[in-house]
Amino acid sequence: MKIKELQYSYPEHLVATEPVRPSRVLWVEGQQFSELTIAELIQKIPAGDVLVINDSKVLKRRVFAQDDLEVLFLGRVPSSESNSEKWQVLFPSRHLKIGAEISLPLGVRMKLVEKGRPQTVELSEPLAEKYFEQVAELPLPPYIQKARGYRHTQDQDQTWYQTAWAEKPGSFAAPTASLHFSNKDLQSLKERGVQVLTLTLHVGLGTFLPVTSEDLNDHPMHEEWVEIPAETWAALREAKSRGASVWALGTTATRSLESAAQGILKPGDQGQWQGFTDLLIQPGYPWQMVDRLLTNFHQPESTLLALVAGFSDLNTVKSAYSHAIEKGFRLFSYGDLSVWIRP
Repeated sequence: MKIKELQYSYPEHLVATEPVRPSRVLWVEGQQFSELTIAELIQKIPAGDVLVINDSKVLKRRVFAQDDLEVLFLGRVPSSESNSEKWQVLFPSRHLKIGAEISLPLGVRMKLVEKGRPQTVELSEPLAEKYFEQVAELPLPPYIQKARGYRHTQDQDQTWYQTAWAEKPGSFAAPTASLHFSNKDLQSLKERGVQVLTLTLHVGLGTFLPVTSEDLNDHPMHEEWVEIPAETWAALREAKSRGASVWALGTTATRSLESAAQGILKPGDQGQWQGFTDLLIQPGYPWQMVDRLLTNFHQPESTLLALVAGFSDLNTVKSAYSHAIEKGFRLFSYGDLSVWIRP
């Protein structure tokens, strides 16, 4: 697929800088588009069907150093040296030399030891989770920062940018389709006879990186860790065997389920399916698990938009997005929800 096929234009004022409740929902079934509320959507999911959610929690890893330099801490570098504390990070380092030192909050010093994307830095002392809880911010998408006109998070983002059921820390971005739902909504679904099943996909930094290749097949898809509990997989197999539909809440749940179906994940010691996935879904993909897709409106020329086009078809996606923009639906992470029904 050529990445330019996923291009579309949108007015900047539709980029959501904060969530609005109640959310608007665009229901897409073929070329028929209708608008719902979340409450109405809950009533449309049939009893006996399955909704799959992602319980990953967004890490606070964005630290502002001296001169308001933004540093995103990705992960500790394993080392056999007991006195070495090295991390992979991302920050603007073009004009810095190897060995350059930077001051972080609370007296911590950071020395650049290797350039690249990501960079490697050595720290003056070990960083525990408590440090990030004290000084770090959530890594909001750059387009939200741009639309707001400033880089720092707001206090409300600590709640806005985590799902109601976020439990397992590990993501650099929220599974944003889930932001539209509360635990009360999930309870309403369960009371109606809908099975709500949980898995974990830790959203990687690659979700923010643009596609630079002209052909999507040449794009080096980022890897993300997935774990599907044994009881979730067993319930899914039972649901599929009786003809129930599987509703995936977000592209993360979608890629997780299809990765398991494709054999990318491996069985764990407790019957779970787990592993890293780099599954890239685009038009022509042979769907095996997901029957219904709930997802936000995605950026042009993105792998997420390619996934939606693969689930539906490119012409329908373009028509639906044009309709959404015309009707003023809000876009991207803090924006409104779309629901896609496959024939």
